Amino acid sequence: MTVALVTGANKGIGFETARQLLELGHVVYLGARDVERGEKAAAELGGRFVQLDVTDDASVSSALATIGSAEGRLDILVHNAGILGDGVLDGPTALRVFDTNAVGIVRVTEAALPLLRRSHNPTVVTVSSSAGSFWAVTNPDRPEFHLPVALYSASKAAATMLTLQYAKSQPGIKFNALEPGPTATDMTAAFGIGRSPEESARVVVRLATLGPDGPTGTLQDENGELPW
Repeated sequence: MTVALVTGANKGIGFETARQLLELGHVVYLGARDVERGEKAAAELGGRFVQLDVTDDASVSSALATIGSAEGRLDILVHNAGILGDGVLDGPTALRVFDTNAVGIVRVTEAALPLLRRSHNPTVVTVSSSAGSFWAVTNPDRPEFHLPVALYSASKAAATMLTLQYAKSQPGIKFNALEPGPTATDMTAAFGIGRSPEESARVVVRLATLGPDGPTGTLQDENGELPW
């Protein structure tokens, strides 16, 4: 069985991604910052919980050490943890958004690389956003054109670029970024938009379960590769 880690997995797209991977027979670790919520989600799904705060180096190292000790490898890593950071636009908010949405990818990836290299088909998926695509935010026909979320968009542009740079530097591991589609979650409640997390998670799972000859270094949505 393959071993998967999903960050930010106690709710929303992360929770549904974990559920669908479990249904496919994978061993799934649900990473969550809040212990009570994470343990509850893992118990509900039948997955395994690891405390994982993507903004904390010690938490990330401990989580990956736990998985390494129990499993000896990691086959699938899903970077799902993220925050919107709307409201006030100032330095502290910017640091918090980038620390979670972009720097967190570096922390978790670097800690996971030794375990990913032990897999026969290692795959990393970043739940990014086309809100971080120049092509989308400059196109009046796209919904991203009208989204007033500067920090989120900028941090997701960084998340996509980090994913593509990892794809270049780690040719033995597939790295792809993902636009999951407008999804109704706690994060998007203020906008009143989106489909169910279950639908969007299907897109994540498709990229997370690519075969050895699958693509790498792309930004995709459910219809295929996106310009950005």
